[in-house]
Amino acid sequence: MTNELPAAFQKITERNAPLAKYTYLKIGGPAQYLVSPNTLEELSGIVKWSFDSNLPLRVLGDGTNLVVREQSVPGIVLRLRSPAFSGIEIQGKRVKVGGGATLMELIKATAVCNLAGFETLVGITATIGGALRYNAGDRQGEIADCFRVAHVIDEQGKPQSRDRCDLRFGDHRSDLEDPVIHTVEFELENDKVEHLVKRMRRAWIYRKETMPYPHQIALRMFRTPRGHQMNELLSPSSVQRLKSGSAYVSERNSNYLIANPGTKAEDILHLVESIQTRVREHTGVVLEKEFSVW
Repeated sequence: MTNELPAAFQKITERNAPLAKYTYLKIGGPAQYLVSPNTLEELSGIVKWSFDSNLPLRVLGDGTNLVVREQSVPGIVLRLRSPAFSGIEIQGKRVKVGGGATLMELIKATAVCNLAGFETLVGITATIGGALRYNAGDRQGEIADCFRVAHVIDEQGKPQSRDRCDLRFGDHRSDLEDPVIHTVEFELENDKVEHLVKRMRRAWIYRKETMPYPHQIALRMFRTPRGHQMNELLSPSSVQRLKSGSAYVSERNSNYLIANPGTKAEDILHLVESIQTRVREHTGVVLEKEFSVW
């Protein structure tokens, strides 16, 4: 099978496309193929072609939980920002949203309709597909709480549906393994707007108090292991003083690193590995990265 891009996808593809501008950290090399499909047919076709051609396939959302190395990224990188994959439909308590829509867009749209369920997620930057795959949220609430059905494209380019009862969700994780989530359905509850605003304000204040400063470029590093608190693992290991190149551990929350201008992907990965090693030596716990590496 040839790896030459089919003519049908030429107009929606950018070759050797720089990825840094699409990532929160603003670092990373070019993608071999950056594909922005406009229809479900195009999306299914490009996924099938990547599978048949044995090419890696990745989906680029908001780029917040992502470190892209400076080298070229082989294969296909998908962006789902066309109207077909970023729209929001609300019928009563049922909400249908494209996987490429942003979480903030969804929060605003549902709050206007006096629908409760997403207001505690305010301040989290993600697309809906990424938020669901990594179960965005915290002790105040998770996106999985309102989730009902995910419409996906499997590895062979075929549309499939995954019901809530078929999936498992945990702390910033799920077992949703299909390569592309193109549409998600949720079911919410009606509530008074003043109640929604109150919970949104409380969630916003909590995140402002526990996350790095807004002017800092930050990356959350690790998932919280079951039965542990991150501060109980990181503080005794004295990770707060660690740095690598222009990357260092946040003074406000030691589960975040700060990437100053000039930070390289290898600086970040070296710092994360150093923390993993130190925590393992001090506590015996193996920390799992919460971000993806391309």
